[in-house]
Amino acid sequence: MTGKRFLARRLGFYAAAVWSAVTLNFLIPRLMPGNPSLAIIEELERVSGQSLPPRTLESIQRLFGDPSANLGAQYLEYLGQLARLDLGVSIRNFPTPVSDLVWQGLPWTLLLVGSTTVVAFLIGTGLGVVAGWRAGGRFDSVVTPLTTFVSSVPYFWVALLGLWAFGFVLGWFPLASGYDPDLPVGFNAPFALSVLHYGALPAATIVFSAFGGWLLGMRNMTVTTVREEYVLLALAKGLSPRRVMLRYAARNAMLPNFTGFALALGGVVGGALLTEIVFSYPGIGYLLYASLQQRDYPVMQGVFFLITLTVLLANLVADSVYALLDPRVRERA
Repeated sequence: MTGKRFLARRLGFYAAAVWSAVTLNFLIPRLMPGNPSLAIIEELERVSGQSLPPRTLESIQRLFGDPSANLGAQYLEYLGQLARLDLGVSIRNFPTPVSDLVWQGLPWTLLLVGSTTVVAFLIGTGLGVVAGWRAGGRFDSVVTPLTTFVSSVPYFWVALLGLWAFGFVLGWFPLASGYDPDLPVGFNAPFALSVLHYGALPAATIVFSAFGGWLLGMRNMTVTTVREEYVLLALAKGLSPRRVMLRYAARNAMLPNFTGFALALGGVVGGALLTEIVFSYPGIGYLLYASLQQRDYPVMQGVFFLITLTVLLANLVADSVYALLDPRVRERA
């Protein structure tokens, strides 16, 4: 199959996936108990201690959707809002637009989860190549079992233990937030150092828990690759083992890891939910957690929509790059 036909088929598949995700994002909140209009009406009546006048009720229903309206009409209106990049208005932070809340949390998540994903991938892949190249050696015999144990420990235990030991007992790192609240936010050295200080412990726990998966995957693929004929031929020709390991074995063994890395980057926008909850880190994951607690349906829908788009985009990029690196993928497609 030609590259253009392969790409056209994949684009068609992902277009259908986007439509399905958008439809589910529309339906799921409406199938949940309650609705956005009812939630804000109940909150206002609780605060005021009296029933709202009919004109106020009508205004709220127009803004957050009338649950008694035709579902098809609501769906078309929702698609129109998305086409205008209008994600709605937050209920609990009224009248702040959802897009503003998302853009406030997105840089924090990209900084924390994006950087740790890259670091964990580089560390795990590099150590995995070394372990797989000399499988059964001293390094492999120590690192592989240790990594297997580390990978089996639930992440929330790692985060809580790190927070208790280095934050509470030793006092080396702050217990919560993403920066010192006493500092003004801005592009300056004190604020940047504060961000690094507050983010160091969450980042370390993510890397510690994540690098093992990359190491084990790369190690197993390298063990398989070093037995291939082209690797044995390169060694027989007298090429240095280091060059064969990096240029021949690692280069081909990295393809599955690269696909996983692309998918992991797509999941960056979703944030490390447990990390941001444990450390009260002001990212997308914590925003989603808070919106679930507060029944803030527009924020939930906006975050889910953003996560869906980034994951599908990462899948598309991974498929395309993998097909370029390995022509056999296009032939089987």
